[in-house]
Amino acid sequence: MLQRSKTVGILDKSLSKVKNEINISTYALLFSEMVRYAQNKVNNMQELQEKLADYGRFVGARLLDVIVLREKSYKRDTKLLNMLMFIKGPVWKSLFGREADKLERSNDNPCTYFLIEKEPLVNTFISLPKDKSGLNCAWFVAGIVEAFLTDSNFPCKVSAHWHKGTAYMIEFDSEVIARENALLEATR
Repeated sequence: MLQRSKTVGILDKSLSKVKNEINISTYALLFSEMVRYAQNKVNNMQELQEKLADYGRFVGARLLDVIVLREKSYKRDTKLLNMLMFIKGPVWKSLFGREADKLERSNDNPCTYFLIEKEPLVNTFISLPKDKSGLNCAWFVAGIVEAFLTDSNFPCKVSAHWHKGTAYMIEFDSEVIARENALLEATR
């Protein structure tokens, strides 16, 4: 009697038990081609950075449920600081293999936080021509972070800046901070 071997398809695999390894050369090629494709669709550097952020938002919206399932069994954080620490830790580890370097709150504006990464992986393999030396490809990651926060009910705008490596400036809507302050008052 001939027995069939069971083949396991991608839809049969569990989402919660996946190895997070990818060949860095493959990633570098894919990302550089994405940057080149975006560059051919825009007229200036600001549009290019916004296009990269759009791509990041697309990716982040799809990764949110998968990473929350893997890391927290679909239990989402409702407190701002917990969500930011989740992004700094488990999300960054899932995406880049290590935690982000720092998370800081702005002294000037309570609605602004900074996520700092000294050497972003997305900037590692990109060589820039002299006319685009100010381009920060980390706008792609800024889009991912924005999608994670916005889709988790923390509406914000995220931008990437050259500061101590790359700083992702997260500017929350004032309603998020008001909600957070109300939660703090209710627990007192």
